[in-house]
Amino acid sequence: MGCKGSSGTGVRYKLTLATGLLECLCFAGVVFGWASLVFVLKTDGYFSDLCINATDASGELGTDCSLQDENFSLVFTVASFMNNFLTLPNGFFYDHFGTMATRFLAIFLYTTGTLIVALSNKALSILLFPALSIVAVGGILFLMTNMQVGNLFGYHRSTIITVYNGAFDSSSVIFLIIKVLYERGVSLRSSFLFLSACNLIHLLRTLFLMPKSHIPYPIPDDYKYGIMVSTKAWTSRTPVFNIDNNNKKHFLSNSFRSCVLSWFFLWHLIWLSVMQLRHYFFIGTLNPMLNRLANQDPDIVSDYTNAFAFTQFCGVLCAPWNGLLMDRHKRKPLDPGQLKEKCEGVSEQEADLRSSVLSLLLTSLQCLLFSICASIPFLPLQYVTFILQVLNRSFLYGGNAAFISIAFPARHFGKLYGLAMSLSAVVSLLQYPCFALNKVLGGDPFCVNQ
Repeated sequence: MGCKGSSGTGVRYKLTLATGLLECLCFAGVVFGWASLVFVLKTDGYFSDLCINATDASGELGTDCSLQDENFSLVFTVASFMNNFLTLPNGFFYDHFGTMATRFLAIFLYTTGTLIVALSNKALSILLFPALSIVAVGGILFLMTNMQVGNLFGYHRSTIITVYNGAFDSSSVIFLIIKVLYERGVSLRSSFLFLSACNLIHLLRTLFLMPKSHIPYPIPDDYKYGIMVSTKAWTSRTPVFNIDNNNKKHFLSNSFRSCVLSWFFLWHLIWLSVMQLRHYFFIGTLNPMLNRLANQDPDIVSDYTNAFAFTQFCGVLCAPWNGLLMDRHKRKPLDPGQLKEKCEGVSEQEADLRSSVLSLLLTSLQCLLFSICASIPFLPLQYVTFILQVLNRSFLYGGNAAFISIAFPARHFGKLYGLAMSLSAVVSLLQYPCFALNKVLGGDPFCVNQ
């Protein structure tokens, strides 16, 4: 894998990589399996007091649960907002206090959130708001502290970062597993108590397989980490640069402020925010959309919900494609033109940024295709929508983290990643006006999708 050091160190690096992958895959992004959990929560009667008797267009008496759906959507809106918005203060915390302190915070939050869900019931439905938000924040902290593991593997750095982000997406399958277990007789409380108990694994990994401070890049010779090793704070050796209209390179200051005000960051933020809003609205309205397309048939809705959750699990398989795309130039020999550019002062970082252009364009194209399919009210087509959604989401978040890691100084990664996620979270709040507009338009999500 391109790691330095002795064979023992290499084994340690790979063990850190593998356990980090499992951590992201099984815990970090479970909140995005919301569509599966909603099915269980509805069955258990959460927010059922908001359902009222109503007469439909044909004059038949039925039950109107639109307010229940609205509250479930609001729970996800708040959780997804907190997941991103608090990444900024968490990023500052991570950069200042290091990995160990940040992971202790993540473990505390995750344990608290899962215990609140375990102790909730339909009479305490309101507890879902703080519980899911706390779980979401704890999960993103696990991801944030794990992405630095890519620094251990040199040329494979972007690939590993995107794999971890793909695992984060795939962890939404955990709520599908909870749904399946629920249908087999395992209570929601038991499942969340088990998730809470698993935090012991996170604690052991924090103590023995993660650094106290940060993993530097590039890795120094004989670099060691763990609870018995004191590591120095890491710094970036590569400055950020900008390119003006005359294609002259102007190296910017390494200050956090200069990074935030750079066009690289501002345009990247817009790119991330728009596509993230699209995904959040789709996930938040998936259950009512499927109910409408399936004519309220719970069996069909359950089947499609399972299909959606399964495709989310495949995010970990899709994400490496983006990382490989971004890493492809690092192992290729330079052609004469590239050698000339290198002699003229073109940095490795600039080559990395150029290689990321194709990734960014491909991600945008995927989002366009996903949006088109999501706007067509044809139930079987939603299988294609699910596939495009998970592919695009994997590329989006993996590409976001990888781009920030190569475009800006490493010592600002936590702050810049947090700022990007926080500001995009503010934009994601527009999903709630979209939910309200959806209600005004008769509860048909396709009206807003179009």
